[in-house]
Amino acid sequence: MKHIVKILALVVAITVLWIGLLQTSVIPYNHTWLLPIYFVVSLGCYGLLMVGVGLMNFPICPQEALLLQKDIVEAKEYLKQKGVVLTLN
Repeated sequence: MKHIVKILALVVAITVLWIGLLQTSVIPYNHTWLLPIYFVVSLGCYGLLMVGVGLMNFPICPQEALLLQKDIVEAKEYLKQKGVVLTLN
């Protein structure tokens, strides 16, 4: 619930700022209408950047890989006992 309140507060603050800029002449009127589009594009770029950074820092877990291989071998043995024929290596 707290996270939703933070997001709503941020949206309200941005909306108030945007309406304030529309009412005043600080930024030209033509540019002010484009601010939500700039915001959405910037948010998308930030999201892509965070995904890229997350992929670059993706942890390699050799212990987990060994456990996964062990689970695969156990599953193949279990399926062979049940009469399932596996053709994959």
